[in-house]
Amino acid sequence: MKILIVGNGGREHAIAWKLSHSPQVQQIFCTPGNGGTATLQKCQNIPIPVEDFSALKQLIADQNISLVVVGPEIPLALGITDYLQQPNLKIFGPTKAGAILEASKSWAKDFMAEANIPTAKSATFTNAETAKAYIKEVPIVVKADGLAAGKGVTVATTIEMAHHAIDAIFQGELELDTQSVVIEEFLTGQEVSVLALTDGLTIRPLLPAQDHKQVGEGDTGLNTGGMGAYAPTPIITPELMTRIQQEVLEPTLTNLQKRGIDYRGIVYAGLMISPQGEPKVLEFNCRFGDPETQPILSLLETPLEELLLACCEQRLAELPPINWKPGVAVCVVLASGGYPEVYEKGKVISGIEKAEAIGGTVFHAGTKLQEQQLVTAGGRVLGVTAIGSDFSEARTKVYNAVDSIEFDQMYYRRDIGDRVFGSVY
Repeated sequence: MKILIVGNGGREHAIAWKLSHSPQVQQIFCTPGNGGTATLQKCQNIPIPVEDFSALKQLIADQNISLVVVGPEIPLALGITDYLQQPNLKIFGPTKAGAILEASKSWAKDFMAEANIPTAKSATFTNAETAKAYIKEVPIVVKADGLAAGKGVTVATTIEMAHHAIDAIFQGELELDTQSVVIEEFLTGQEVSVLALTDGLTIRPLLPAQDHKQVGEGDTGLNTGGMGAYAPTPIITPELMTRIQQEVLEPTLTNLQKRGIDYRGIVYAGLMISPQGEPKVLEFNCRFGDPETQPILSLLETPLEELLLACCEQRLAELPPINWKPGVAVCVVLASGGYPEVYEKGKVISGIEKAEAIGGTVFHAGTKLQEQQLVTAGGRVLGVTAIGSDFSEARTKVYNAVDSIEFDQMYYRRDIGDRVFGSVY
């Protein structure tokens, strides 16, 4: 089997890493890939941008590729699955009609209301002044309607802060292709990520994870694409997972079917679990999460290509239960100094071999090979992941591995997973 993975982040490296372990997989192509996929066994980087659909189609034909796995949301929202569809090619990732679940928060809100899926009360506005007039009390959540790489959300604790967030969206400061804003009630509790596989007929959750979106320790500061994650999160009990299956995942699939959307890929439900244990959907994503994918796939025992192909071929119901390694996995993101705002690239990275020798698995996100040297090439640079029999062991292992790695202005949070030990921010 030859597989194409579209994307260049830590999620794509983790997918390639997992697939490379299978004897069924002959070769993996990553477009454009990163410094990690460049040196991965069975893997080859091809410098094609994720939006260059015609070049990707030619690569598929030239290399006789049989499975495409789309990592990021942007090509999915642009319709890569629709464009590439052809006989004998399996594509893991929803069509443009399905990807709108993530691409438009207002569409997703209407969808949830129609399906009676629990979510925060909200209103959508296409005019800044009308949006400002709606806000009477804080805290409140202001969201850009379109794709924002995890950074288009502001939890406003003052009216002035909410107004500034609205202006930033409508005046183009976030460089987003949207003229619409969603304003939501502020929910308290803990955020959880439930990623589920679906073939359009059946939907099965993977291990529940929690990530840390804010850049600062204690969950403070600006939102990022994610500074670390762990799985499985103990906040999701078997009883609560059953509720999420029945109240969120099944109604989502049913409503997609009702709307005539053939959805084959990941449905990612970002949930808020209230102090009373009630789940509400904060957002949907249409792809594997990053960095949640790193700890989830680190624990996966079932061959990944079996799950992906079952989704593409609409036979997910026929598969036996998904097998998982015992224990827990923790991922810590190493970022460039200044991220998520201004940061420098091209910093030489050292110590990865040592980190992996002592039990860490290092997934590359923003890296590239430059004259045979590994250098930084993005805001989130590496995702260091470790497995332990419990959270204490996994955290000790992952931070020992992190301490082995160096690059100029390296920044990371030292409190990934603190919530598990009772710290409440």
